[in-house]
Amino acid sequence: MDARSDRFTFFWQEDSPFSQWHPSVFEVEGVRYTCAEQYMMAGKARLFGDARVLEQILRAATPKQHKALGRKVSPFDAALWERERERIVYEGNHAKFTQHRMLLDTLLATAGTELVEASPMDRIWGVGLNAADPRIQDPATWRGLNLLGKVLTRLRDDLLAQGMTPMRGP
Repeated sequence: MDARSDRFTFFWQEDSPFSQWHPSVFEVEGVRYTCAEQYMMAGKARLFGDARVLEQILRAATPKQHKALGRKVSPFDAALWERERERIVYEGNHAKFTQHRMLLDTLLATAGTELVEASPMDRIWGVGLNAADPRIQDPATWRGLNLLGKVLTRLRDDLLAQGMTPMRGP
């Protein structure tokens, strides 16, 4: 369940439309993805030229499998991944949100807040805290980088700057 304060929109777990694991079929360059996690891990395999793992990721049925396969990409260069990972996640989420009007409206409705992945276990893509932890209200006390939240906040702001607006009415 997502939560919102004046400054932040907190999300975590696949029931949130902002989660990489949220089921949402979209296409990029003729390739079908079932969620943003699959796109991310396929992008990782492409980045490192691992065609074998890429094929397995594209055939895998669940985000858990996508993530596990992404950890098998070889050869792997951490510095290159750190330079490219946010671009890859941005591209996948751009496709996910712009190909589903309800998801797009949900993202645009967060305008004025910073999106925050309130995952107590993820210190790279999330903040390393859950939404009930009082420290989550102060970015200075976050234990993680919140990369997913930053990517989604930037995507939303870019879409708004391009003139996208939420649909009105029933």
